[in-house]
Amino acid sequence: MEDNSWRPAHLTPEQMEERRLAAARLLRQGRLSQADIARRLGVSRASVCRWAATLAQQGRRGLATRVRTGREPRLDEKAWAHLGRLLDRGAIAAGFATARWTLRRIAALIEREFGVHYHPRYLEQPLKDHGFSVPRPATRAKERDELVIAVWPKRDWVVLKRRPSGKAARSFFGTRRVTASGPGQAPPGRGVG
Repeated sequence: MEDNSWRPAHLTPEQMEERRLAAARLLRQGRLSQADIARRLGVSRASVCRWAATLAQQGRRGLATRVRTGREPRLDEKAWAHLGRLLDRGAIAAGFATARWTLRRIAALIEREFGVHYHPRYLEQPLKDHGFSVPRPATRAKERDELVIAVWPKRDWVVLKRRPSGKAARSFFGTRRVTASGPGQAPPGRGVG
């Protein structure tokens, strides 16, 4: 029996704890196998096996969410909201010469407003994590001539398309030569040996 219900792509720590505790409840009831519990909760059988071992050794406390350790975020949610308002006003209002936001400019703005240093190369992911889109400039050659590009399909491509590529044309897949004697056969007068 396959469960086709929707499952979120990302769970909060509280939701993951709730799922582990639901697995613990089902494991203690003993009516379902670990594989059935895994299918019901949308996790791997290895996860349920690991939770069962933790439950046996540490009890329900072992499945509780642990306090996150590590460095505190450089900017809190209030600062990110303020940054969003600054970005909405535009780059010119922030004191830059043009209206284009770049990662280097955003890093300079964060340092100026909040006193927090971000290297522009590592700023993209925190911006995405807080709901900002990071525009990518279109890379084009300086020598690009739009008029020549617009005319090329009409002038040159038509000529190239009409030109035969040789005595024998290639088949659809380009793997065998199509000749006068048929596809994949040697031309008349040539030996096979």
